[in-house]
Amino acid sequence: MIPRYTREIMRKLWSEEEKLRTWLLVEFYSMEAWHKLGKVPKEDYEILKEKLTPYMEKGFTPQDVKRVEEIEKETKHDVIAFLTYLAEIAGPSARFLHLGMTSSDMLDTAMAVRLKRAMEIILEDLEEVLKTLKEKAFQYKDTVMVGRTHGIHAEPITFGLKFALWYAEMERNKKRLLSALETISVGKLSGAVGTFAHLNPEVEVYTCERLGLKPDLISNQIVQRDRYAEYMASLAILASSIEKVATEIRHLQRTEVLEAEEPFTAGQKGSSAMPHKRNPILTENLCGLARTIRAYLLPALENVVLWHERDISHSSAERMIFPSATTLTDFALHRLNYVLKNLQVYPERMQKNLNLLRGLIFSQQVLLALVERGMTREEAYRVVQEKAMKVWQDEALNFKDLLLQDERITSLLPPSELDALFDVKKYLQHVDYIFERVFGKA
Repeated sequence: MIPRYTREIMRKLWSEEEKLRTWLLVEFYSMEAWHKLGKVPKEDYEILKEKLTPYMEKGFTPQDVKRVEEIEKETKHDVIAFLTYLAEIAGPSARFLHLGMTSSDMLDTAMAVRLKRAMEIILEDLEEVLKTLKEKAFQYKDTVMVGRTHGIHAEPITFGLKFALWYAEMERNKKRLLSALETISVGKLSGAVGTFAHLNPEVEVYTCERLGLKPDLISNQIVQRDRYAEYMASLAILASSIEKVATEIRHLQRTEVLEAEEPFTAGQKGSSAMPHKRNPILTENLCGLARTIRAYLLPALENVVLWHERDISHSSAERMIFPSATTLTDFALHRLNYVLKNLQVYPERMQKNLNLLRGLIFSQQVLLALVERGMTREEAYRVVQEKAMKVWQDEALNFKDLLLQDERITSLLPPSELDALFDVKKYLQHVDYIFERVFGKA
């Protein structure tokens, strides 16, 4: 996490103050469960409730964080340092906190609370992107442009189809995120090796319920890390989709193409050396963020494999990858939505580029028409390609004109019929059908 790519909502969620607050929630609710089971005396429960509720409601301060860090310098154990500080706040009654628990009971359950909230924020972001993609899809549903394969002009499409394609992909991302949200929303309070040896399972059930989680079906000392890996994988795939959109916009903004352009605001500068530059820095930035988010998946995958009932090799990586991956994903979605909402689109340039190859993009129409009139596919392909290659090699030539000069073609396709093959409407006849499949009936 660095401030440049961190929105305030995520900064607060992953702050040390919020970390301590979620730790306290787990400790307090587990103690409250023990109280309901008769293990914590009412007097001690009331003291703990009075002393600790302000911290659960208002949170911890930087001074609180500093004190915990001071204690940790001596204990060399962050959870023990935290519990020691709670004892300073609540006095002798704090002995009823952490009853029967191991550190990971608190750590993993508290982490689930924050990962759950982070995913909820990301899903809210994604909903905004989906809304924008749908709006743009319908806005440009009939805006004709050339489709490209291998970077080369292929056949006509519409700009709206690109947005519809991205929309459908982001809907799949939404499903993956929702699945990951469910997978991660579990807690565990089952003790040092997962046997509830010193805990009542009802404590786990109660605590998780209060936190909006489900008890993990089975655990050892920790929640199993395949859950975390799924979570991170869903973010990594989403990041790739973000980069996919960003890369397309970058390509469309190339000087030679210039069919669309990311927003360039008043006073913005493109280059320290070249005053004329209008660089796609926002979408380039998104590509870099996506690469970083994907990189965080690898440690999560490797953390699945731990020794026996648990080792701590996963811990250091998780302290970095969870806050960073979720924060960058949140930032990237907001930036993507800004770019999409403010995208500059140039239909005139799209039309110009559509005609750039002087009719070559209609070659398949001609090929199929010749086949339908009796020419073998092999012969039709050879004849059409022969004319097409001449157009490629000579900018003065026009594809349709060359076809009209060949009796092998005109004997099967009269000029009027050949001319009709160069109508772009043929390529767009099913656009409404595609939109209905993606967005449903209007």
